[in-house]
Amino acid sequence: MSIPAIKINQLNSSDSDFELQLGKLLQRDMIVADEVSNAVSDILREVRDRGDAAVIEYTNRFDKFNASSMQELIVTQDQMQDSLANLSTTQRDSLSHAAERIRRYHQKQKQNSWNYTEEDGSVYGQKISPLQRVGIYVPGGKANYPSSMLMLAIPAQVAGVAEIVATVPTAYGEEGKLVFAAAALGGVTQLYTIGGAQAIAAMAFGTESIAKVDKIAGPGNIYVTVAKKLVFGEVGIDMIAGPSELTIICDGKTDPDWIAMDLFSQAEHDEQAQSILISDDAAFLKSVKSSIDRLLPTMDRREIITESLTSRGIFIEVENMLQATSVSNFIAPEHLEISVEQPDKLLESIHNAGAIFMGRYSAEALGDYCAGPSHVLPTSGTAKFFSALGVYDFQKRSSIINCSESGANELASTAADIARNEHLQAHALSAEYRLKK
Repeated sequence: MSIPAIKINQLNSSDSDFELQLGKLLQRDMIVADEVSNAVSDILREVRDRGDAAVIEYTNRFDKFNASSMQELIVTQDQMQDSLANLSTTQRDSLSHAAERIRRYHQKQKQNSWNYTEEDGSVYGQKISPLQRVGIYVPGGKANYPSSMLMLAIPAQVAGVAEIVATVPTAYGEEGKLVFAAAALGGVTQLYTIGGAQAIAAMAFGTESIAKVDKIAGPGNIYVTVAKKLVFGEVGIDMIAGPSELTIICDGKTDPDWIAMDLFSQAEHDEQAQSILISDDAAFLKSVKSSIDRLLPTMDRREIITESLTSRGIFIEVENMLQATSVSNFIAPEHLEISVEQPDKLLESIHNAGAIFMGRYSAEALGDYCAGPSHVLPTSGTAKFFSALGVYDFQKRSSIINCSESGANELASTAADIARNEHLQAHALSAEYRLKK
């Protein structure tokens, strides 16, 4: 099959308006159209007010389902376990291997309570507690993602969350059982085949069948993202997710076919996914472009890849590798591959990235499935202030203050003085009442 060579946006960091051009191509406006916000607000209100009935109505409308009760949208523990048991040996081994690696990595993230004792006997510290009930949103619609179920549920399980409530848009075909099997491996306690803003609303407000959660984690489409933003405060959320992204820094010495396929792996997610290649070797950029043109006809999702690379793909020529890290920090990508001979030398200069893949053999696709770290990552430049999802997203911290009598006496005058400067008399007296007379 012959496919015409595609055109990819080309930028050079030496151009006077480079950052302006790059900013336009990144297209990261977080303000959404009024019709989307209004539609999501209506769904949230309806689910809050009408509970299960609204969830069923929206699920039937958007997911082409025909449910008459919530019972039809529940996947039981027995069904999850049966799905796991009935997988082929290869499927079960692959999911189990991925789950084991994800669990092993996240066990190292667990935070522990701590305290210290001052000379006066006062004790100060921090108590770490797991959240009691969390909701995880597993994306679907165009495909099934058992990997996302593992990447969301296992960190929560490792954190010690008692109840893990999962929602996933109606699973399609036999492959849907992989999602249910992953839920079994991840320790999910309740699973519902609902998606979209109605799933977020159900977990945020609670319904007759779905208990209100403390926090919601997981990526989704624009309606899911807007819903999470609107319910923040009613519940906690992990982050605001946008289209998937990959930036590659390469010194020109990696096989160009490898780099082309890495770019494809991101572009095939959907048309809005963004794949960016940064190099100080102009000839290498041309070689990768040749690899893209040669390999693209062999790809099953070539139409999606073509649209993604044409509209959002970027090749950036820089003067040197240090400048490449500066450009990458400006982009703040979800995934960053440092495909160079000595990636450790560049790592110190990287400040903004969701996940960093070091060296020529660390393909981003390995991180999507089984390397270990969760693949739920900050997108749309939010890696400047958000982090990869982890165990800490499902734990909370409480400060511990246990003053001895002498410690309280030592602190009282300081606290009272500051309180009076703030014109808060009762605060000052509360501290002073404990002073030795």
